[in-house]
Amino acid sequence: MLQDMLARIRRWQPFDGDALLEDVGAVLDDCIPTEQHVDELAQRLRGHLVRLVDIAVATGAEQRDTATAGLVERAHAVCREAVPCDRWKAVGYLRRMGWTVQELHERLVVTDCLREAA
Repeated sequence: MLQDMLARIRRWQPFDGDALLEDVGAVLDDCIPTEQHVDELAQRLRGHLVRLVDIAVATGAEQRDTATAGLVERAHAVCREAVPCDRWKAVGYLRRMGWTVQELHERLVVTDCLREAA
């Protein structure tokens, strides 16, 4: 049990709101991500979603706020999906992930679970 906890502490990375905003901007911007960046962006957005869901659960926001609970459900659903092979469907998928990241982040700020990123 202690070894498991130590392993989790070693893997822990602090929340990086700037990186989150950059990645969300990259997929929601007018410029469409290149095919070479789709998988990388999907992986980073998934990481942001996992971290935000962990924060929502750890702070109890998921239990006391129905909007947060709905966004957590949406985050789980979008994370379970595979990145589509078709470029345009993949871009749509990235944008859904980006909106989910942005909305969950904003909701956690509103519920005082996070401070607003720069």
